[in-house]
Amino acid sequence: MARSSLAHAVVLYKAGRYAEAEAEARAVAADRSRLRDDPHAPLALSIAAAATGAQGRNAEALATHDALLPVFGRIFGAEHPQTLKLRSDRAQTLSMLGRHTECETECAAVARAAARGTGPEMALIAVAARNGLVYALTAQGRHPQAEALARETLAAHRVPDRFTLVLRLGLARSLNGQARYEEALAEAERADELRRSLPEEECRPEAGAVELALATAILGLGRHAEARTLAATAHHACLAVFGEDHRRTTEASALLDRIDGM
Repeated sequence: MARSSLAHAVVLYKAGRYAEAEAEARAVAADRSRLRDDPHAPLALSIAAAATGAQGRNAEALATHDALLPVFGRIFGAEHPQTLKLRSDRAQTLSMLGRHTECETECAAVARAAARGTGPEMALIAVAARNGLVYALTAQGRHPQAEALARETLAAHRVPDRFTLVLRLGLARSLNGQARYEEALAEAERADELRRSLPEEECRPEAGAVELALATAILGLGRHAEARTLAATAHHACLAVFGEDHRRTTEASALLDRIDGM
């Protein structure tokens, strides 16, 4: 029953029904809370944390991650895939809260730990952590380092999946940060092409991200009207999927304000 309810929470999360996913996951956790070292309760809370973050409540998500870390370490082990995934998710929540140097340190540590492991799950955790590191470097204005890491990771991860999508977006972001707008536009267009080939639920966590990358590059090239249309599309997509408190929603809103102020 717990596995079934957890699976249902994951389905809700993938469908973008984050409030429902959070409620379902918290119900599972509450039901199993009296069982010592039962894996279902902490796994359910990790899903609830992800759903909380997707609604823009990042401080709350981080508090849940922090509480879960010792529990995951005790139940699964320090370098188990579930523990490393939780650490990666927590690190990227730190970045959503503007704590980019902490995110950088933790993503680098998770990537190293995952690289010591074996199997496809560990490989994906390493890619996810490196993507978080790309974002943290870009957020600190260290665009050449972010670009180099994104290119290196893309060269090693030759699979047309969501990880490739987010890495291409990270690469476009780093190029935009260096005012290399033609190159950024080309990468954003590659990301857009990949997005169109992937299942909708796989791309939902990146709602608005492609349009933001495109809008930023096109604005840099002086095409203001086109950039504004794309920024508005990004803003509407983010509002629909995440709500007004999510980091990407506010980023799209800021880009619209910037364009309108020109």
